[in-house]
Amino acid sequence: MSSIISKDILSFFKKLEKNNNREWFTEHKPTFKALESDVKSFYQRVFENLQKHDDVDQIKVFRIYRDVRFSKNKTPYKTHFGGSFGRTKPRLRGGYYVHIAPNNESFLATGFWQPHKDDLLRIRKELELDASEFRTVIGSKKFKESWGTLEGDEVKTSPKGFDKSHPDIDLIKKKQFIFTKKYSDKEVTSPNFINEIDIAFRAIRPYFDYMTEVLTTDLNGVSLID
Repeated sequence: MSSIISKDILSFFKKLEKNNNREWFTEHKPTFKALESDVKSFYQRVFENLQKHDDVDQIKVFRIYRDVRFSKNKTPYKTHFGGSFGRTKPRLRGGYYVHIAPNNESFLATGFWQPHKDDLLRIRKELELDASEFRTVIGSKKFKESWGTLEGDEVKTSPKGFDKSHPDIDLIKKKQFIFTKKYSDKEVTSPNFINEIDIAFRAIRPYFDYMTEVLTTDLNGVSLID
């Protein structure tokens, strides 16, 4: 089982960027399938590492084919690999993502990318009531050294029903609650990359623990899980 991202994977995507058409891809599909098999093996290692310290029950490696129906970009193939890992719901919340791409564009992502509208409202209500614990978790020195600052799309002023002058409106207006961590091509193809992923994913746990507590209880702290 592979624990290293081959330089050949990044080289293949660089070539695909210049030849993103069905004719070229069909000709080189055997090479792609071999590389894809290696990456799936790598993602399986990530999954097994996660299982040592978290309860994850889903692994998904995204297909190379792009959905171009609603996109101006009509190139048929992605020029990256993406793999996601889901925590066991409804007891646990949050997820992990590993993005492998050339030109120093690889990254890890964690958090809540497209939260369900009910979950988003619950998070906002919690932050409206008291955002101090949230800020403590994401503002700790150790956490910031690993994951930096909170990212994600947001509404322009305030969500419907929330006061735009609220002192924590910078958090309340978020539509996504994610963190990302970027890596160079050299780092990604290093034998230590698999360990770096696991260290980073371990470091996100205080955030996941907090958000899980919020999303599995009501505003009075009563469990919503049977």
